[in-house]
Amino acid sequence: MSDFLRPEVRAFFWRWREIVLAGVVASLGLWWVLGGVGITVWLGYIFIAIAIGWAVAGFQRARFAQNGDGPGVVQIRERRLGYFGPLDGGVIDVEDLTKLELDPASHPEPSWVLSGVGGQRIAIPINAKGADDLFDVFAALPGIKTEAVLDVLSHTPDARITVWSRVKPLLH
Repeated sequence: MSDFLRPEVRAFFWRWREIVLAGVVASLGLWWVLGGVGITVWLGYIFIAIAIGWAVAGFQRARFAQNGDGPGVVQIRERRLGYFGPLDGGVIDVEDLTKLELDPASHPEPSWVLSGVGGQRIAIPINAKGADDLFDVFAALPGIKTEAVLDVLSHTPDARITVWSRVKPLLH
C-alpha cells in the first residue's frame, strides 16, 4: 500500500498534514453548525475555531520544514537540544540560549547557529534530520517573532543574520 503514492507526493502530504487534518476538523464543525441541533451547533463553532488555529500553526510549521536529507541528526529531550553531525555537534539547554543566527555561507548547507551562555556554539544545518522540531524550540524563545524566522528562512540572506538574541538584564 505504501507504493500507491510516489515518494515526493507522500512527502508533500506529510509536510502539509496538519493543514489537511485541520480542514477535516473544520468540515466536521461546519457540518454540525449547518445541520446540528442544540449543543452540536455550539460544538461545531468550537471545532471551527480550533481548526483555524491549528491550520495557522500548521502553515507556519510547513513553511519551516525542509527535506531532512542534510547531514546530522537533531534531538530534543527535556528542553535539551542536541545535534550530532559528521563534522560537528554538541548539546545545549534551551534556557541557556543567548543568540540564534542563520549562516547561509556555512558548508555544506545553510545552518542555524545557536550560541549559549557559556560561549558554546552549535551549527545545525537547516535540513538535518529532525531539524523540523526546532520550530517549536524557536517559537518558545522569549520575544521571538516566528514570522521573522520564516522570512529569513524563505529569503536566504547573503551574510550571517541574527534572528533572535536574549535581552541582557541590567544590574541597576
